[in-house]
Amino acid sequence: MTDANSSPVVRLAAVGDTHCTKQSVGVLRPVFAKLDGRADVLLLCGDLTDHGLPDEAHVLTKELAAVKIPILAVLGNHDYESGHVEKVAEILGEGNIKVLDGEEFEVMGVGFAGAKGFAGGFGRGTLGPWGEPAIKSFVKEALEEALKLESALARLRTERRVALLHYAPVRGTIEGEPEEIFPFLGCGRLEEPLERYPVTAVFHGHAHRGALEGKTRAGTPVYNVAMPLLRRAYDHDLPIRVVDLA
Repeated sequence: MTDANSSPVVRLAAVGDTHCTKQSVGVLRPVFAKLDGRADVLLLCGDLTDHGLPDEAHVLTKELAAVKIPILAVLGNHDYESGHVEKVAEILGEGNIKVLDGEEFEVMGVGFAGAKGFAGGFGRGTLGPWGEPAIKSFVKEALEEALKLESALARLRTERRVALLHYAPVRGTIEGEPEEIFPFLGCGRLEEPLERYPVTAVFHGHAHRGALEGKTRAGTPVYNVAMPLLRRAYDHDLPIRVVDLA
């Protein structure tokens, strides 16, 4: 399929927060199998495993074996839980899942930049690097994740660019969650790279009870694709967001 300028329309399927466990054998495979013919690229937006265990990563790669299109992923906070994040990423890579952590990747003429992101709040509520060393360390993590995203975006040379995150870069897609936990669901610092290096779309997860869509200050669409949210929002049995990138 092409648009008026003969650029191919690329169909992006995106989902996060699969929270795969050792008991997930046979549960996710039928869902992913339904993507056949419906999408060109699959994006996984973090919290792929439930406790960041290698055994969980092995299960997930087997559940994704039915997917024959390119798969790009970022990790989430759950994937870090048990301290085996490097092994989890290695197992996913062996399953032909490209894990992005401050890297860029091109598929079908579309450039993808991925990073986990981090917490920290939005607007006037953004946590600043002031006071105790623990606070400064927390803010430093948020800044480093934003820099990872910016560096990846800066290296892309494609006309169409997509940002892949776990944490939310805008407040709009976490609306619906308890307001007191907003600072832990994302950080406005992640929006800054999206303004310096404009993208066509942004995908993230993490906010299980947030909103399906939001926008950056520049009007770029932001999609919350946490699987628990998609399961509640969609009537059909495919809890995966598919977006046509024209």
